[in-house]
Amino acid sequence: MAPLKALAPPRPLDLFRAADERIGGYQMWRDPGYIRVRPTIYALSAEWATLKPWQRYLARVHAYALVNPEAVFSHESAAALLGLPTFGEPRDIHVFDPRRARSVRYGDVAVHTSLDSREFVRVGEHFATSIADTTIDLARVLPPAFGLAVVDAALATGVPVAELSELAAAQRSRRGHRFVAWACAHGDARSESPGESVSRAVIGWLGFPTPELQVEFRDGGYLDRVDFLWPDAHAVGESDGYDKYLAEQLDQARERIIAEKQREGRLRRRGLTVTRWDWQMTMRASALGDALYAAGVPLIAPPQRVMLKTLRLHPRSFAAGERRG
Repeated sequence: MAPLKALAPPRPLDLFRAADERIGGYQMWRDPGYIRVRPTIYALSAEWATLKPWQRYLARVHAYALVNPEAVFSHESAAALLGLPTFGEPRDIHVFDPRRARSVRYGDVAVHTSLDSREFVRVGEHFATSIADTTIDLARVLPPAFGLAVVDAALATGVPVAELSELAAAQRSRRGHRFVAWACAHGDARSESPGESVSRAVIGWLGFPTPELQVEFRDGGYLDRVDFLWPDAHAVGESDGYDKYLAEQLDQARERIIAEKQREGRLRRRGLTVTRWDWQMTMRASALGDALYAAGVPLIAPPQRVMLKTLRLHPRSFAAGERRG
């Protein structure tokens, strides 16, 4: 099995086996400086507390792999290893076992099987279902806007949309097939974050025109790229992920904020109205719609209320949020 030629996120922190420590007579379970990630696997409590939800999940996947090195990860667990989006901290560890007659669950471990085969790839020291298989598996079970984000990310790795569509059509499972078809029909490799992908779904469902993506403007030696552009409305939309403003040094953070303000000023001098929104506004939908309408983006169709309601579906996680591998 050849290693996957993709940039997988590294293990977010060091993990320790309790069995290894007992050799020296040390019991980590009694030390508040350690936290149990899963039975027999521990991490430093201080490091664990700094992790974001999707990083905690990736650590849990690595912890399971330490005890079960031959496991083939699937669904959100494969996505975490492959660098595809995960949302919040998924509840379960997902593994695929084609030898089983039916899927089963053991605690927080969901063991999947299927009448349809899966391609397995090696990611570092671990095994996972392929990017294409993982994408289709998730697009079947996630709310469609989240499934679109996974499809966008898969396309950005170079997987052709035709491959995804053909794979889904060839599978005997019909679960979520309409959502899969919708996500494949609307996938776009230019989307640079799950926030942008989910925003794009919501924008269409609200009845706004389809924006142009990642349009570039040159001004005085500067190259300014925008997330969304509605040229007829002279409006620019930006899906904000606040991580881009963060830095270890206060001066660096200040410089990033100033640079963003200057960039926005250059866009406004072009006669463009700039509107911004964040993840919470996107998930409320109406707040995103209010921002676009105030920026002069016209409504061209009635809202698709059935699709907007899918935003309320629980994305199989403990905590809300977004992530891009």
